[in-house]
Amino acid sequence: MKLILAEPFKSLWAGRDPFVEVEALQGEVYRELEARRTLRTEVDGRGYFVKIHRGIGWGEIVKNLVTAKLPVLGAGQEWQAIQRLQAVGVPTMTAVAYGERNSNPADQHSFIITQELAPTVSLEDFSINWRSEPPQPALKRALIAEVARMTGMMHRAGVNHRDCYICHFLLHTDKPVTAQDFKLSVIDLHRAQTRPAITRRWRNKDLAALYFSALDIGLTRRDKLRFLRGYFQQPLRQVLKEETRLLAWLEGKAEKLYARKVRYGDAL
Repeated sequence: MKLILAEPFKSLWAGRDPFVEVEALQGEVYRELEARRTLRTEVDGRGYFVKIHRGIGWGEIVKNLVTAKLPVLGAGQEWQAIQRLQAVGVPTMTAVAYGERNSNPADQHSFIITQELAPTVSLEDFSINWRSEPPQPALKRALIAEVARMTGMMHRAGVNHRDCYICHFLLHTDKPVTAQDFKLSVIDLHRAQTRPAITRRWRNKDLAALYFSALDIGLTRRDKLRFLRGYFQQPLRQVLKEETRLLAWLEGKAEKLYARKVRYGDAL
C-alpha cells in the first residue's frame, strides 16, 4: 500500500481509513463511472479536486491493449507526472493526498487529491473569440511562447500528457493578465506517462493534439513558427531543416482530427 497525506487531510483522516474516507467525500461530481469518480469538494473553505480510481478488470485492460490503447490503471500516473513536472519547474497542480492499495492492476483502488487552481480560466475559453476579437499582439505572443516553453520542458522531463489540449492550460486570473505578468498551469494529468525520456511517437501525439486544439483561434504562420522556436529552443532555421517531416505530419494529423470534430461534433 502507498499513502501520502498532507494537510488538511493528514489531520482530517487521522486514525481513519483514507480509502473509506475518500469515498465518502461529497461535492460537485464532474465524472461518475464504474471505475472512476471525479469531484470537487471543499475543506475549511478551500477547494480540492478528488479523483478516485477503482479496478477496471482484466477484460477492460485486455480490450484497451487489443485496440492499441493504454489503460489508465490508477492515480499513480497523475501523481508521478505532477512530481516530475514540479521537479523541473513546470507550473502544475499541487497534490495533497495520494493513496494506492492492491498490487493487482485489475483490482487496484487508488486516489489523488489536488488543490483547486482558482481563480483561473482555460486557454480555450480565454481565446475562444480571438478570430473576431484579436488580443493584444504582445499578449498573444507571450502566451504562445509560454505554452511552447512549458510543453517543451514537460517533454524534456520525460512526461507526455496524452490530453495535451489548450483547455488543459489554465491562465491564473487573480491579478490582471498582461504580456509582462501572467501565469499558466498545466492540469488534468491522469493519462500522462512518465519515462526517463519521452519517445518521438508520444511527443508527436501531444504536439498534434495541441495544434489541433488551437486551429480555431486564428493562429498565423508567424504564431506557429514562434511556437516551434520556443518549443525546440533552437534557431528557427535549424528547426525547419531538421523537423520537416514532423511539421508535415502535424499539419496532416491536425486536419484529420479537425475533420472528425466537424463530423462528430463534441463526441471527439
